[in-house]
Amino acid sequence: MKKLLNIILLFLVLNSCSISYKFSGASIDYNLTKTLQLSTFVNQAPLVYPPLESRFNEALKDMFTRNTRLQFVNQNGDMEIEGEIVGYELTPLAVQEDAFAAETRLTMNVRMRFRNNKVPGQDKEETISANRTFSSNVNLTDVQDQLIEELNKEIVDQIFNATMANW
Repeated sequence: MKKLLNIILLFLVLNSCSISYKFSGASIDYNLTKTLQLSTFVNQAPLVYPPLESRFNEALKDMFTRNTRLQFVNQNGDMEIEGEIVGYELTPLAVQEDAFAAETRLTMNVRMRFRNNKVPGQDKEETISANRTFSSNVNLTDVQDQLIEELNKEIVDQIFNATMANW
């Protein structure tokens, strides 16, 4: 009987304990850092797809809104992120015997500058790149919007992790 009681007690103790982890990626001291100046990333790529700039900037702002409690400001932010879209290009891949490419790669490059005005030594400047490959039998206009969404998500994730994660 005592053994059964111990097993029940152990079961109750184990079920009442829980551990939860949250992996938003952000490690921000909100007592020290309260504001973010997120400047518009201008499209300076030689090949211009007009909706790219606005879609990228919206995706970037959405990421920081969803995953941080930082307030957006237009100037003098505790943290500042700025940059530009510097590359948006198509590259033929897998050239076949008839000299036509079987696949095409769409590549997007974004130059990003980060400044932490509250914690010295965390400033960064880097170019982030992402690409997607699609069949050359498909017109770019047919897949461009989906590819842009995927490229934006990947680059925005990389910018967020490079600036907010302190692993």
